[in-house]
Amino acid sequence: MSATTAWCAYFDNIAAGSQDDRPGAARTGDRARSAARAMPTLRDDLRQIAAWIADGAHVLDLGCGDGVLMAYLRDSRSARVYGVEIADDSILQCVRRGLSVIQADLESGLRMFPDRMFDTVVLSQTLQAMHQTEAVLREMGAVGRQGIVSFPNFGHWRHLVALLGGRMPVSPQMPYQWYDTPNVHLCTPRDFEILQAASGW
Repeated sequence: MSATTAWCAYFDNIAAGSQDDRPGAARTGDRARSAARAMPTLRDDLRQIAAWIADGAHVLDLGCGDGVLMAYLRDSRSARVYGVEIADDSILQCVRRGLSVIQADLESGLRMFPDRMFDTVVLSQTLQAMHQTEAVLREMGAVGRQGIVSFPNFGHWRHLVALLGGRMPVSPQMPYQWYDTPNVHLCTPRDFEILQAASGW
């Protein structure tokens, strides 16, 4: 089990799977596995996310950061990409990459987009910083046919070792100290499965 989990859900038929059991690879076959290996410049979870997205897809990246995933999908997968981000410096980096990005707070909703506008909606390393977790996930389901979420796996053994040592975990996936972290809702893959089942999507 990895320190970061990527989760793929198909809103239309409520199928889902995690990075660890690779259902996306099963769905897309050898192309997905080859694509994941061919992305050395992307963060691990972004490599898996990119492998799950079809060529030419219409993609919305929520909390898109500096736009590195969007740029990859646009340049290497012929995807039509849009991003939503709140941080000024990240917006600037996206603009410099020639990306279409809207500055907005995700917790205010996605009313600027029509229902089912996107083939895939990505929420990468952002869910844990959301106060209104379920509302954000519902908004994803409204505007997209497929949703992909990645988040730090708080149940990873390295994090557990830190807790047993009396310290909050600090890692590449969770690089903040306890007093300055933006993360408010840490979870494990099993926690996310339970939320998914309870939410009915």
